[in-house]
Amino acid sequence: MSKLFHLDIVVPADVIDVNHHVNNVVYVQWMQDIAIRHSASTGGTQAAIAAGGTWVARTHHIEYRQPAFEGDRLRLMTWIYDFRKIRSVRRYKFLRLDDNITVAVGQTEWVFVDAQTGRPRTIPESVVGCFELLPVTEEP
Repeated sequence: MSKLFHLDIVVPADVIDVNHHVNNVVYVQWMQDIAIRHSASTGGTQAAIAAGGTWVARTHHIEYRQPAFEGDRLRLMTWIYDFRKIRSVRRYKFLRLDDNITVAVGQTEWVFVDAQTGRPRTIPESVVGCFELLPVTEEP
């Protein structure tokens, strides 16, 4: 099990906005996409389904540090920072590989809910056990 999950991409033309850089909302989509991939890779998605639960986003926070452009090679990284009774905090970092510049960082607070009712519920140990926390001292 890896604490840090990453995915390398090349920025496609269809995410570029009128300002000629990656549109701000695309980062939220990438945050969701990499969170889903990370969870699937650890067995967390299957564990949540087996427990009758699912995740919903409560908050997103993004800090844009540098623009990214079409053709840039980016490394999208994510890790679990914290688990609480019904919530999990996931962090993200978007690194441009050609110059090692961080273009954005982010965080999402996810809430575990009952898949049938949509009501928050305690995160089962079977789900928590699929992830290893990455402490601040080890963040990329």
